[in-house]
Amino acid sequence: MAADRFGENRQGTMGRVRPISLPPVPYDATAVRPDWAALPGGLRDAIAGRLGGPPAAVRVAGAGFTRGFAAVLTGPDGDQIFMKAAALDGQRHLADWYFHEALILARLPAALPVPRPRWALTEAGWYALALTAIDGRTPRLPWDQAELDAALAGYAEVAAALADPPVELVALGLPRLADLARDDILRWGEVAAGREPTPELPAWAPLPELAALESRLPGYAATGGLAHGDLRVDNLLLDADGRAWFCDWTWLCHGPAWFDLVTLLLTGYASGLDVDAAFADHPAAADAPDDALDVTLAALAGYFLTSAAAGPSTASPHLRVHQRWSGEQALGWLAARQGWAPSA
Repeated sequence: MAADRFGENRQGTMGRVRPISLPPVPYDATAVRPDWAALPGGLRDAIAGRLGGPPAAVRVAGAGFTRGFAAVLTGPDGDQIFMKAAALDGQRHLADWYFHEALILARLPAALPVPRPRWALTEAGWYALALTAIDGRTPRLPWDQAELDAALAGYAEVAAALADPPVELVALGLPRLADLARDDILRWGEVAAGREPTPELPAWAPLPELAALESRLPGYAATGGLAHGDLRVDNLLLDADGRAWFCDWTWLCHGPAWFDLVTLLLTGYASGLDVDAAFADHPAAADAPDDALDVTLAALAGYFLTSAAAGPSTASPHLRVHQRWSGEQALGWLAARQGWAPSA
């Protein structure tokens, strides 16, 4: 377990006291993005035309693991938008993600705390999407318990609204988490069969048990409403009133909301908080199978740890170390629950 960087221990999972672990690079400094001046002149002119003039201020986003343009733009009149943009040639996958996200955001239930599309344009070989700018900040790590509680309360609202998927969203033909699990997330079975390289693991990590646990995820994920699919701390913003806003909806899928809870709570585990209780007490986990948390942790550990061993990424120089850290948190949390490793 990583050393406590704050010189203190907190009460952790299953009543143990264990050290806090922070990600190797802060989540708000993981992206390598172009600045405003690097965008094509024709694109800048088109955006300025929508803003009523050149932006008075540009604040490039430091969070994320892509090289797409992302920034808060302040127009001449003080109006703000959050802009995402990607080149159609060379970043087509990002442009497609942004277009898909705009379709989702426009169809999410109206009262939910999510950004909304303002407008979009294609110019100079780029696609640009303008969203409402949320006046908020990414939660700090280690999590403050009150801020995590606010995020969990906000997600309870989101999960309840998506439990019976709106027909407008279903019509988009969203993917199914069960299929995503079979096609990409489950890795321990592949490792055991020799089809995937074995990542660096502690001696106590039992590969057969990990593969057996993760194998249950597709069956469990076949039920439920809609899940965000990428719920983590850097896809959240807290406004001045302490309300949580949920961003980056590209990976919305059919599946149980408790899957999102696990991905969000990984950083809660790293913060030394009682994440077992947080999961068990959350409304989104009310109908979860008894071992859903362990099954999901096993799957996430395998996905992150094998991905981290895949070699350098062109998306972000920090992606692999973050995947490694996330995998270690998932495996550590699961080990604490299963009694596989000595307590810290």
